[in-house]
Amino acid sequence: MRQLNRLSVYILKRYLLLLLGLSIMAFGVAFSIKASLGTSPISSVPYVVSLFAPLTVGTATIIMHCVFIVMQILILRRDYHPIQLMQLPVAFFFGYLTDFGVWAVQGISYDTYWQQWIICIIGIFLVAVGVSLEVKAGVVVLAGEGVVLAICKVLPVKFGYMKVGFDVTLVVVACLLSVVFTGQFQGVREGTVAAAIFVGLIAKRIGKVLERWDLEKE
Repeated sequence: MRQLNRLSVYILKRYLLLLLGLSIMAFGVAFSIKASLGTSPISSVPYVVSLFAPLTVGTATIIMHCVFIVMQILILRRDYHPIQLMQLPVAFFFGYLTDFGVWAVQGISYDTYWQQWIICIIGIFLVAVGVSLEVKAGVVVLAGEGVVLAICKVLPVKFGYMKVGFDVTLVVVACLLSVVFTGQFQGVREGTVAAAIFVGLIAKRIGKVLERWDLEKE
C-alpha cells in the first residue's frame, strides 16, 4: 500500500509540474505578444490567424494543436499510441491559459523600443522555464513537439535538426498568412529570431539545474 501511495504521489508530482510548466509558458507567450517584437515560432501562426479571423490567440492555438495531433496519427498510423491523445486536453489547457495570460498583461505599457525588449526578454525567459518544466515532468509533450518526434520516427533525422526545420516552417507560414490576409508582415520580427535562438539555450541551462531535482523523493 505504501509503495502504491508513493507511486501515486510521484505521478501527481509529474502532472502538477506539467501544469506549472504550461502555465509559465502561456504567460511567456502573452509577454512576447505584448512586446510587439514578434512571437515565438510555435505561437507565430496562431497569433497571425487571430489578427484576421474571429479567433483569440488561445483558440487558434488549440485548433493548431488539434491539427498537429491529426498529423501525428497520419504519420505514425499503427505506431501511434493512444496515450498521446493526452495532448488534446493539454492543448485546451495551454490555449485557454494563453488567452488568460494575454488578458492579464494587457495593462502593461511601454513607450520606448528598449522597454519592448525588456518585455520580450521576460517572455523568452518564461517560455524557456516552461519548456524546461514540461521536459522534466516527462508526462506528455505539446502537440508541436509531438509532430517533430513523429517525423523523426519515420525519417532518419535528429530531433534538433527537425525541430529547427519545423519552427522555420511555422514562421514561413505565419509570414505568408500575414501578407495574404493583412497585407503586411505581422507577428514575425526580431523578437521571433531571439526566441528561436535563446529559448532552447536557456531551457538547456535550466534543465541541467532541474536534473538535480529527484521527483521520487517525498
